[in-house]
Amino acid sequence: MAKNISIPAILKVGAGALENIGRYMKEDNFQNVVIYFGNGLIELFGQQVMESLKREGIQVLEYREIDTVDMDDIVEMAFTLPARVETILSIGGGKVIDAGKYAAFLRNLPFISVPTSSSSDGFSSASASLIVNGKRTSVPARLAHGIIVDINVIRTAPERFIYSGIGDMVSKITSLYDWQFEAAAGYSQINDFAVMIAKKAVNSFVRTPFTSIKEDLFLRELLDSLAMSGIANEIAGSSAPTSGSEHLISHALDKFMEEPALHGIQVGIATYLMAKVQDHRYVRVNTVFTDTGFWDHVETLKLRKADFEKAIDMAPSIKPHRHTYLHEEKYREEAKRLLHEDEILNRILV
Repeated sequence: MAKNISIPAILKVGAGALENIGRYMKEDNFQNVVIYFGNGLIELFGQQVMESLKREGIQVLEYREIDTVDMDDIVEMAFTLPARVETILSIGGGKVIDAGKYAAFLRNLPFISVPTSSSSDGFSSASASLIVNGKRTSVPARLAHGIIVDINVIRTAPERFIYSGIGDMVSKITSLYDWQFEAAAGYSQINDFAVMIAKKAVNSFVRTPFTSIKEDLFLRELLDSLAMSGIANEIAGSSAPTSGSEHLISHALDKFMEEPALHGIQVGIATYLMAKVQDHRYVRVNTVFTDTGFWDHVETLKLRKADFEKAIDMAPSIKPHRHTYLHEEKYREEAKRLLHEDEILNRILV
């Protein structure tokens, strides 16, 4: 039986997209909107966005800066929205996008995702990372009705956010292998179309020629591929195509580290580690991380092997219903051995 799949109705990735946001909204017949900006972004982008919407006769019913992902705060925001609101726009990083998509989910409203950095595929996913009872928790949210990404804005973000996006994108190599491993063990069922989309996304990205990570082509490929990852999850009905053992390590680090690194940075390191454990495409992973400067950036962070070792042991408890490589003790032991013996990991971790 055919499955109904939601995909974004608006997908605009290019230079100058932000100043055309009003036209994109009008083309989709939106007239009354609420805008959430990330912390400090009204000053940077507020006037440009407001003028673009005003030119097209679109009314901004409310706008504010958001710096919370506490579920209680977002529930209150969602149920105090103006009565005539037709859609929620979130402009900024992971926090404001997660807040907006969850508020839209609660009110059954279309959600427009306008990321200002390329740090992860969160801008295109149908889940949100919120604080629930004091703990970071992944909850169902709203798949974006629209994704609008201005390459000029992405380019001006600190390079660490680009490196984070690179780490999150390359992780699809190991997450797909984990999903296939899980299915072979009888714990899951593969959706071949979702695999195809996720595989095409990561392969397109890792084969992109570049001389700088701030080139238009490189950034466009990164953002396009991250957007495709969200679609793969929608097809699969879960995050399995794009989140495997490497993500479990990062989620574990988030739980006990006082100041975790950016999500995609942690995921990228864990991707190389798990690619070695899986004996699958680790040469390609290393090549991308070397050529982009990802490893050089990681080396400056002085992240600790001991923390990764603890995260490896915690990983199965993060998602006990999954069965990735790290859900088997022999592979956890192999991962911990590699932490101390692999030449690259010895260089980048202390």
